[in-house]
Amino acid sequence: MQDFIKYILQDWQVNKGTSFKSRLILLMFRTAQVLDRVPKILKIISTLYRFFYQIVVEYIFGVEIPVSVQIGSNLQLHHPHAIVINNQTIIGANCVLRHSTTIGNKKLSDGSYSNSPKIGNNVEIGTSVVIIGDITVGDDAVIGAGSIVVKNVPAESIVAGNPAKIIRIKNGATV
Repeated sequence: MQDFIKYILQDWQVNKGTSFKSRLILLMFRTAQVLDRVPKILKIISTLYRFFYQIVVEYIFGVEIPVSVQIGSNLQLHHPHAIVINNQTIIGANCVLRHSTTIGNKKLSDGSYSNSPKIGNNVEIGTSVVIIGDITVGDDAVIGAGSIVVKNVPAESIVAGNPAKIIRIKNGATV
């Protein structure tokens, strides 16, 4: 039981400076993930909770974080509105997401869909950012507000623009 509580509250402390809504969304997300792994005999509880989760988080709060998304610990949600994350996305630990962010796959020219992005650890994502396609965002990267990211982002780089381009490397080098 203690492990369950620790797991569902893993994002609580880092969101103390954001809003109760951020904390509630992440608490509900982590709970849904745990209930998704219950034995078959308890699947009715899991199904009912997922329905409740979807109504509250998606329809009331306007945030789409599917239960199947892999998210590391200490995710921060600043102003959690209009956040959409594809169910195949992987997000590392200690990341920050701001409002109006979309992370997902894209339709390819042959009609199929790409894989979803893999976001590293300690990545900060600004408001109104779109990250799409089979790309990787390296550890400690910063993605500026309004950026459209369609190519890999190296670790420790700062990118901005449409399409996003490296504007600086964190050690001070400019591009």
